[in-house]
Amino acid sequence: MADQNQIPPPATDADAAAAAAAKKAKNEAKNEEKRRAKLAKLAAKQAKLAAQKEKEAASPSEKKKKKAAKAAEQAVFVNKTPKGEKKDMSEPMANAYDPRAVESAWYDWWMKEGYFKPELTEDGEIKPEGAFVIPAPPPNVTGSLHIGHALTVAIQDALIRWNRMLGKTVLFNPGTDHAGISCQSVVEKKLWNEQKKTRHDFSREDFVAEVWKWKEKYGNRIHEQFHRLAASYDWDRVAFTMDPKLSKAVTENFVRLHRDGTIYRANRLINWCVRLNTALSNLEVENKEIPGRVMMSVPGYDPEEKFEFGVLNEFAYVVEGSDERLIVATTRIETMLGDTAVAVHPDDERYKHLHGKYVVHPFLDRRLPIVTDDIAVDMAFGTGAVKITPGHDFNDYEVGKRHKLEIIDLMNDDGTYNEAAGPYKGMKRFHIRKQIVEDLKAKGLFVGVKENPMTVPVCSKSGDIIEPIMKPQWWVNCKPMAEAAVEAVKKGELKIAPKVSEGDWFRWLENIQDWCISRQLWWGHRVPAYYVRIEGQPVDYTSNDHWVSGRDEADARAQAEIKFPGKTFTLEQDPDVLDTWFSSGLWPFSIMGWPDKTADFEKFYPASLLETGWDILFFWVARMVMLGIKLTGKVPFSEVLCHAMIRDAHGRKMSKSLGNVIDPVDVIEGINLEGLHAKLYEGNLDPREIEKAKAGQKADFPKGIPQCGTDALRFALCAYTTGGRDINLDILRVEGYRKFCNKIWNATRFALMKLGDDFKPNASAELSGDESLADKWILAKLNNAAKEANKALAERSFMTATNVIHQYWLYDLCDVYIEVIKPICDSTDEAMATKKRTAQNTLYTALEGGLKLLHPFMPFVTEELYQRLGRRPGDKVESIVKAKYPVENTSYANEQAEKSFDDLFEVVKTIRSLAVQENKKKDGVVFIQSENSDLIKLLQSEQLAVQTLAKGMKEVTVLAAGDKQVPEDCSSAKGLKDTVTVYLKK
Repeated sequence: MADQNQIPPPATDADAAAAAAAKKAKNEAKNEEKRRAKLAKLAAKQAKLAAQKEKEAASPSEKKKKKAAKAAEQAVFVNKTPKGEKKDMSEPMANAYDPRAVESAWYDWWMKEGYFKPELTEDGEIKPEGAFVIPAPPPNVTGSLHIGHALTVAIQDALIRWNRMLGKTVLFNPGTDHAGISCQSVVEKKLWNEQKKTRHDFSREDFVAEVWKWKEKYGNRIHEQFHRLAASYDWDRVAFTMDPKLSKAVTENFVRLHRDGTIYRANRLINWCVRLNTALSNLEVENKEIPGRVMMSVPGYDPEEKFEFGVLNEFAYVVEGSDERLIVATTRIETMLGDTAVAVHPDDERYKHLHGKYVVHPFLDRRLPIVTDDIAVDMAFGTGAVKITPGHDFNDYEVGKRHKLEIIDLMNDDGTYNEAAGPYKGMKRFHIRKQIVEDLKAKGLFVGVKENPMTVPVCSKSGDIIEPIMKPQWWVNCKPMAEAAVEAVKKGELKIAPKVSEGDWFRWLENIQDWCISRQLWWGHRVPAYYVRIEGQPVDYTSNDHWVSGRDEADARAQAEIKFPGKTFTLEQDPDVLDTWFSSGLWPFSIMGWPDKTADFEKFYPASLLETGWDILFFWVARMVMLGIKLTGKVPFSEVLCHAMIRDAHGRKMSKSLGNVIDPVDVIEGINLEGLHAKLYEGNLDPREIEKAKAGQKADFPKGIPQCGTDALRFALCAYTTGGRDINLDILRVEGYRKFCNKIWNATRFALMKLGDDFKPNASAELSGDESLADKWILAKLNNAAKEANKALAERSFMTATNVIHQYWLYDLCDVYIEVIKPICDSTDEAMATKKRTAQNTLYTALEGGLKLLHPFMPFVTEELYQRLGRRPGDKVESIVKAKYPVENTSYANEQAEKSFDDLFEVVKTIRSLAVQENKKKDGVVFIQSENSDLIKLLQSEQLAVQTLAKGMKEVTVLAAGDKQVPEDCSSAKGLKDTVTVYLKK
């Protein structure tokens, strides 16, 4: 039978669908009721704060005015838009940008309208523009998103929205991972804290039920965070790695690979985490560098108790039948209880007389042969004699195989030593470390201690010291699959960026080891392998021959009957579960319905791009590629983009104990220092770690984290992305982009006033022929920005793309063009009517194009302003989500207009600089003189533009080279590479 504890079986498809629909409707009704209650509560609070503001504002007291202003600032925003409805744009535009108001309601409306669903042709096929598919990396279902996840969303969703706006069929598939070790660990801690029970106080079925409860309670928290980040996922396709569809793929994967010999059973050394009580793959082990002697605490022991690391302990074995001592050195002296030999180099003259002899174990009735080994022994290191513990050291295991040595397993799963340890049976491994030294001293066999820089293997999940132990496990032979994955990159079928990650890819895959996929957990996909217990034969779980796999028990039984015809047997399913990465390695195709040939699989596999952190290139990406090629015959995606690791402003890795892990929602909403402190108590931190984390938060965020909004956060994260390995994130820089949002808001608001309520844009954005120099200039700048932004996004250069768009908005549109057309748009002169109409249409085009350029990075504020801007006649696009992204328009390209206007603006900057220098920023009288006749003509024809942009100058006169009209009482400055002189009357 398949393990029914993992995935509760549905009744029929129709029953399941009906039940799911009823449950969904009930939940939605319940949530809407809660939302309305919350809305009413917030409205009451808003009214109270408004009343307070009115009361205090009536008083002339400055103190009270400040207090009222602060109360108004802290007023709670109330979203009045019913869920899923379009926001009412008839209300007047707010005077200032407020991310709470701007970012409300749009996401629910986008979802209701189905804007995130892949758009197909009428025939149900991919659009002619092509498809763009990203299988979103699934975060841990019981976790909470951190700023690294926000970076992932910012990059991926920018690409998704850009490709959608280019007219492609786009699918952004969301989901979560069951995260076997992490999830089970969280629930076990919860049960212990609340009930003082371990999982062993429950049946397996009951414990798994507890984990499902936890998942149902906290799993949606991540979905809510994704909503806040504006990730445009197709939520109808949301997946969970323990869903029936995905679980079916996991079982199929195991069965196929087991039956073709890729997966096999073997009893060999594994990485064992005592704290988690499970095996780990090599990738889940962090190698901690120890520079020398250090005292460290170890999980599972009294926190006050420290153990010695970073030393070589030297002790002596006595040669059998003599008084001669053979001195060995070890960093793990407790493992000497499992020694089965001492090795020396065959060419070492010091020990040639001992070849073939034995030493005697001081605590156990055991003779240890002295063997010669030129691979394991370095004559120049230590004493040149090496103790060999095949059962607890990876290198010694190989020596043991070469010399056919006995392999002794010393340790129980809980970290205590077993009967093989003799008098030390029942003691914990690091207590034995201390005791062995004392006992060797008592026997006169302890020689001394030397400092020794070393590497300590540590569990990346629990921080425990990893112990190599012997266990029968399931292994994947990775070499053939790795060769195919390497070849895919070499052939260009798979592109990995940045280049440094491609180099890592080759180095790791070309030296890959077999993958241990067994985990001694209860939460996860139970191994679909069954031991065939044949009546009358001894049981040997290490034997590969007595195991069969099956899609269910009946399938396994059929396999056993073929393998053991005529035998009477029973089947016993392996109690272990599979490594989480074994299921998430199928992600790009299991979410599409593989192994079934579904419509989604046919249309959306392989995916276009996989974007993730470089730190899981091998944990996840390599396994997806290996399994994808093996099981589907295709590379699962054509491109891998590795983003940087986010560190804090000091360059430190994000760590809960340092207090520098940042929840993206805290950056979006803002949070005070007390709120940050309170969040520390939600996790499983030790009280001392909480105090350390509080100190870290106080140092980094003394005033808390300011409210920045989603758009500013997304834009900042993309602007930080350079292709490097690390990002040192300064939250104040995110706040700077909030000010950029405010600039966009104010510029659009001002522009809308200049357009007027009755303005209707032209049906087309093409040139009319009446454009002024400034009009031509801004359209050329828009065209350049479109061309450069598309190129940068195609090259995955997010910093360049954001810089280009930021430059266009801030320095071209806001600071220059909107300023220069003010007098034209304000004019009531009939003679200026055509010029005014042309400027207004150009302003509309420049604004609309700018919002579309910005949308992939700032989805909320661009939608809000796009809706305010209104549509051209015949434009039926309801949302900027579905608008066309600006691309190169050759009719806008105008190098001469760009040069002329840039020259003009350089002269303006010279005027501004001279005015500041002379402290005459208002009512200045300016004269401009040049020997360049073309420049003089330009400045004379654009005199209004020069005067407008010069700001505060009441009179600007352009003189030819020989004119003598410049008054004597003037200060002057050279500009435009000394081709022009600007005079300012004192």
